[in-house]
Amino acid sequence: MKTTIEQLAIMGGVPEFSEPLHVGRPNIGDKERFMQRMGDILDTQFLTNNGPYLREFEQRVEKMLGVKHCVAMANATVALEIVTRALGMEGEVIVPSMTFVATAHALQWQQVTPLFADVVEGGHHIDPLQVERMITPRTTGIVGVHLWGQPCEVLALTEIARRHNLKLVFDAAHAFGSSYHGQSIGGFGDAEVLSFHATKFVNSFEGGAIVTNNDELAEQTRLMRNFGFTGRDRVIHVGTNGKMSEASAAMGLTSLESIDEFVSANRANYELYRELLAPIPGIRLNEYDENERNNYQYIVAEVDREVTGIERDLLQRGLQEEGILARRYFYPGCHRMEPYNSYFPHAGLLLPRTEALLERVLTLPTGSSVSEEEIRRVCSVLALLVDNGSMLQARFK
Repeated sequence: MKTTIEQLAIMGGVPEFSEPLHVGRPNIGDKERFMQRMGDILDTQFLTNNGPYLREFEQRVEKMLGVKHCVAMANATVALEIVTRALGMEGEVIVPSMTFVATAHALQWQQVTPLFADVVEGGHHIDPLQVERMITPRTTGIVGVHLWGQPCEVLALTEIARRHNLKLVFDAAHAFGSSYHGQSIGGFGDAEVLSFHATKFVNSFEGGAIVTNNDELAEQTRLMRNFGFTGRDRVIHVGTNGKMSEASAAMGLTSLESIDEFVSANRANYELYRELLAPIPGIRLNEYDENERNNYQYIVAEVDREVTGIERDLLQRGLQEEGILARRYFYPGCHRMEPYNSYFPHAGLLLPRTEALLERVLTLPTGSSVSEEEIRRVCSVLALLVDNGSMLQARFK
């Protein structure tokens, strides 16, 4: 079957991809340096359990973010689960629905009910005004999410949490290396949770961390990530296996050594997308605040159907047929996923801005392995699809 572009007969010399172009293609860094570290791990046979590479990785993150404690974990989801339990959050915790489902699942896994708040008018982050209206006697905490590497309203949420005596955690899975009012993300709230998953611009294959300036919380979460052991035969706290392996820590260190290179590549990609998307009617790029440090990790566009004359989902299908695997983050929203849709089947009525945003967001490929030529093709194909919306609609009827 012919692709969308071939059917439209408007290929116009746009080069094809040799393989599908994904959102979140991994950054590798210095492969030789990583293999040296892996050789050392195999030679020493220290594979896990708080090894030297793990400790070095935690110290590097602490120094980079200016925080007292980094507690590395197997992944960010486990980190969220552990910090939820360590802080004693129970009952209900307010979160955005505009986030990866792990944010909600980490709470639910600890038998805490996530209540979903809407996004701010004209933005992508949780609305502090609605958060405050949602607080009840059952509310014990707030989880703000720094979406796309851009901070949510930290000061407003901090003040709300202080006034109502609530725990405050930030899901900073997207935000490593970014700042808020000039301060590195990582030191806000009771704790922040980082992700070093393979798709993040700094990765440890799989991995995450709790970062905090709270000595007691750091000590407790270190116990909890290792079954509550405080010695060879002594367990003093309920815990689980949340440890990061030495191989993951080695990859994390290798990634940190290339962080400037990754940010530079991401920024160059962002600036090229900004230039090439600007002339396409109805496609608006979510821009970064140049007054802050940014990781430029995500290229997020919004599709205005009133202008393009075609809905976002059809554009996505057209792009996919050309090997451009654009994503509809975080469609259809946590509130429409299970078990939350069954618990609160009418939650969407309270989330009108989130619902509308979920129909517009389209994330595009970026990262150090995405070339200028590939970005030019992505934007060329997207422009052709928008220009020929009626024909695209007929193809997918």
